[in-house]
Amino acid sequence: MAKLYFYYSAMNAGKTTHLLQSSHNYRERGMSTLILSPAIDQRFGQGVVQSRIGISAPSVIFHGKEDLYELVKKQPPVDCILVDEAQFLSKAQVFQLGEVVDQLHIPVLAYGLRTDFQGELFEGSQYLLAWADELKELKTICHTGKKATMVVRVDDEGKAIKQGAQIQIGGNERYVSVSRAEYKRIFHDEGSIKPSQIALPLEDL
Repeated sequence: MAKLYFYYSAMNAGKTTHLLQSSHNYRERGMSTLILSPAIDQRFGQGVVQSRIGISAPSVIFHGKEDLYELVKKQPPVDCILVDEAQFLSKAQVFQLGEVVDQLHIPVLAYGLRTDFQGELFEGSQYLLAWADELKELKTICHTGKKATMVVRVDDEGKAIKQGAQIQIGGNERYVSVSRAEYKRIFHDEGSIKPSQIALPLEDL
């Protein structure tokens, strides 16, 4: 039975790698997949999904107000749909992916961040958490050794940036995956992230 899955995590947990591996597993068994990626994410060029370890695959891009149910119906028949950077979905698009599952009987695997740099849910993540049939957390580690569950945006000095657009790709700021306790420490100006711990430029979001 087809289901809507949401694979969520903080940054640097291998979400895109997992997505590409899942697509490969389907194709190895003679099945076809469709990878969807948001037009807002052009880090590797439009129509390409690439992981930090260098593997990639072509994708079909979608825009913010595009009807994903209608987009899928226009594509050749597939056995599975995979969505990269699913936090950028709108509420309507999450509903449409549910329709893909319920009406077209195609499983959908959506991968994305749960919260933004202010600790707030992204719209897409909010409704995937509410409506997905299955939730799966992909784990990563904070520099403190604890499980990282949050993302903090810091400047070049490792101090928390507290204001700004929720969706921002490109620039010189940095995101770091941290535990809840470390997030509170940094966000409330009780410390900073050491330069050696700032590994992810904003364009790697």
